[in-house]
Amino acid sequence: MDDFARKLLRWFDRHGRHDLPWQHPRTPYRVWISEVMLQQTQVATVIPYFKRFTAALPDLPALAAASEDRVLALWSGLGYYRRARHLHAAARLCVERHGGELPRDFDALAALPGIGRSTAGAILALAHGERRAILDGNVRRVLARFHGIRGWPGERAVENRLWKLAERHTPAARVADYTQAIMDLGATTCTRSRPRCEHCPQARECVAHAQSLTAEIPQRRPARMLPEKHVVWLVLGDAHGRVLLTRRGSQGVWPGLWSLPEAPDRASAIRTAARLAGLGRVRPSALPMVRHGFTHFRLHALPLHWCAARGGHAIADAPDLRWCTPEDLGALGIPAPVRELLSTLNRDLPAPGPSSRPSAEGTARTGVRRHRTASTA
Repeated sequence: MDDFARKLLRWFDRHGRHDLPWQHPRTPYRVWISEVMLQQTQVATVIPYFKRFTAALPDLPALAAASEDRVLALWSGLGYYRRARHLHAAARLCVERHGGELPRDFDALAALPGIGRSTAGAILALAHGERRAILDGNVRRVLARFHGIRGWPGERAVENRLWKLAERHTPAARVADYTQAIMDLGATTCTRSRPRCEHCPQARECVAHAQSLTAEIPQRRPARMLPEKHVVWLVLGDAHGRVLLTRRGSQGVWPGLWSLPEAPDRASAIRTAARLAGLGRVRPSALPMVRHGFTHFRLHALPLHWCAARGGHAIADAPDLRWCTPEDLGALGIPAPVRELLSTLNRDLPAPGPSSRPSAEGTARTGVRRHRTASTA
């Protein structure tokens, strides 16, 4: 065990996180669910979602047997919904090929949808104590600062250097504790902004700290101009308090989730409202613009609200269109900005997640709603 690991484990014994819900019990399934949820999402946000998800789907066969709507509804509000679809697909593959368990073989585990090298390493290290290195965002930041590695960690050359360092520092003993410790250090002490270097066990040997480079290392992803997309959302409400939702296709953003019907402009939206709900001569009211940031573009959605819609053959004959009561919405996977918009129209709708905190995708601001998520969500 090298000095880096030894100091980190001493720090972990006193200051690490030992009571996270996925640690008790620390089964491969629970570790897997937590690791996927923690991608792009902070621990405080994940905890209530993890508890709700594992209470409803306590093991891999239960996840595999669940419907996609059930899985997405339990995930709703966490964002990056492709993670949930990958979990579901991987669970079904495990039932089909691996006897209903996550495989112990590293290559087979890493090949499952949504897992990959780092998550496979974390599952095997945390759940089985195998000596496997990980390289999530927190670990990248710790190692880049400690060794003074310049450049954006997303570049192949920089990433390869960091993987070699991660392999070098991972000890043969107490692998599960070390894996949790280095993630904890990045999450609680070696943070992206305002790191608490005075409390870090590695500060004395840290290159970035010694050279006052913690603001520059690791280098941020190079900035780029994002294209903008403008759409109109149709908020079609009927006399029974229901709203019309449509299931999005398998490609593009929010695939498979239930959302509001969409049109490229106001005129097209009015024609669509007439076709779907007999509202050709009813004037809609415009709601505040919703602005939502994806990884690859910015969405500007203008919601138009009709409150006298009538269900017609176009809806009855379409499997991807349905009228939803407020109670129905709680059982469906719905993008957070759409759910929040609907909640402003009916405060009695089910909450977007297991707590009253803002969702992982963003919060509304006065007049204009702003969110951020990934375009692969």
